[in-house]
Amino acid sequence: LVRLVAERGGDAIADGRPGRQWSLDLADRVLLVAAYWRTNLTMRQIGPLFGVSHSAAHRVIDTVGPLLALAPVRRRRVDQVTIVDGTLIPTRDHRLAAPSKNYRYSTNLQVAIDAHTRLVVALGDPQPGNRNDTIVYRTSGIDQKLAGRPVMADGAYRGNPEVIIPYRKPGDGSDLPPWKADLNKQHRTVRAQVEH
Repeated sequence: LVRLVAERGGDAIADGRPGRQWSLDLADRVLLVAAYWRTNLTMRQIGPLFGVSHSAAHRVIDTVGPLLALAPVRRRRVDQVTIVDGTLIPTRDHRLAAPSKNYRYSTNLQVAIDAHTRLVVALGDPQPGNRNDTIVYRTSGIDQKLAGRPVMADGAYRGNPEVIIPYRKPGDGSDLPPWKADLNKQHRTVRAQVEH
């Protein structure tokens, strides 16, 4: 990361003004930004951890943060496998939220990632948290964003024929054939990436 930031101009003098040097070296500035993004510490809390004022921490985050951002990909190949899953996000906005299985007012947000890079490919519009994933997949608009792509999901997406879901056990209670069990195991391995 330090080398990437240096290549993108991270070694420049603070604020571009001559004579105003950084009090932290580049590696510490990158670490400060990473710690700020990873934790929920405020700038007043993270500044003293690195021996700088909160305003210096703010300048570091404003300057180095954009240099750490990933460059957006122009176009993704349509044949890349995407993995979709819903997540419940607690919110205080009761116009969109509803009491859900986590016993809080939540919204159900559909997230689709690229199976190869784990980067987010698409997000659906937030829906009330008491709706199940198969309905929210269709009503959030993510199905149109992923049209024409192979999409994997868990068994909760059973009503969507374009989504690849694992095989279900037969209604009579018998075990799955070994080849279906093996495919389900591979499906779980790939689909676990969206959970992470």
